[in-house]
Amino acid sequence: MTRQPSLFLPHGAPDLLLTEHPAKQFLAELGGRVGRPAAILVVSAHWESPRLALTSAEAPETVHDFSGFPKQLYDFRYPAKTDAAVSRRVTELMANLGHTVEADPGRGFDHGAWVPLLLAFPDADIPVVQLSLLAGGTARQHFEIGEALAPLRDEGVLIVGSGSVTHNLRALGPEGMPPPAWATGFDDFVSMAVEVGDWKALMRFPDAPGDAQRAHPTPEHFLPFFVAAGAGRTDRGARLHRSFSHSSISMSAFSFGADQLAA
Repeated sequence: MTRQPSLFLPHGAPDLLLTEHPAKQFLAELGGRVGRPAAILVVSAHWESPRLALTSAEAPETVHDFSGFPKQLYDFRYPAKTDAAVSRRVTELMANLGHTVEADPGRGFDHGAWVPLLLAFPDADIPVVQLSLLAGGTARQHFEIGEALAPLRDEGVLIVGSGSVTHNLRALGPEGMPPPAWATGFDDFVSMAVEVGDWKALMRFPDAPGDAQRAHPTPEHFLPFFVAAGAGRTDRGARLHRSFSHSSISMSAFSFGADQLAA
């Protein structure tokens, strides 16, 4: 079975699907670069739980967890089925770390999960399981969750963290406007730390560097990064893509444990 990478992907605003943004093109080409995994485990910024939780419906619904966007966005569906064996394996690996995982039969795929997956794997014919973030969890805790999940990669499971390297909705600008210095500064810090494997510096988030709290007034959009990084079990990662959306939202993407994917 082919060993899979772990990835941190941007999901952007839901209307990314209706744009011609460079990140949309990157995601649309990504599936061909990755190949076909046996299953996908996705961790999205849009699901936090007091205890770790997993989607457990046979075919989780596509959740349109947004408002004020064009009507055609509400017609999109991602009808991927789940994989009970992968869910059991995740539960087992998390138990080894001391976490009890709750099965949530009512939880569907939020847009942080289905937007990038719809672009990268549009046929929705690969099983998908979504794991929540740990509400109130730290960068280190999520890195350790990723480390514990790493054996899944040898079992053909693609691990995807979905969020944003910067996410300050109070600082949005017109599409195409140059990004502000604080956004490029934090994005540069993350990219350089990834490329040299400086996890110690990264896990000081959100207290450092100085731009971190402006880049993330709340931390949830960056925490999936740490799951993906931990699952890489490598000394360093590689940036696959860089662009900005609405001026200040970084759409940078990273791979861990698969340098052959690097651009």
